[in-house]
Amino acid sequence: MSTKLYVGNLSFSTSNQDLESIFGRIGTVLSSQIIEDRETGRSRGFGFIEMSSREEAQNAISSLNGQEIDGRQLTVNEAKPRENRGGGGNRGGYGGGSRSRW
Repeated sequence: MSTKLYVGNLSFSTSNQDLESIFGRIGTVLSSQIIEDRETGRSRGFGFIEMSSREEAQNAISSLNGQEIDGRQLTVNEAKPRENRGGGGNRGGYGGGSRSRW
């Protein structure tokens, strides 16, 4: 079963191809994605890589976490599912004003 990894502290010049090349030395890369700023299209300095097996993912973590690439120390760990941030929700309560009694 494939395992997705979080890769942080990437150089802003690192491309998906660079990421695939780095992780491809350790195992089979199924996908890579560098997260970009919606407004500027510039890298946000982190991404995700999907390795074909849990074993390859563990090897990638032990081999690459803390390694210096393009002058920056990579952070590599297993990606955690994105938490549901919710939609603000109902504040509840009754907002009616006070009404004087007769």
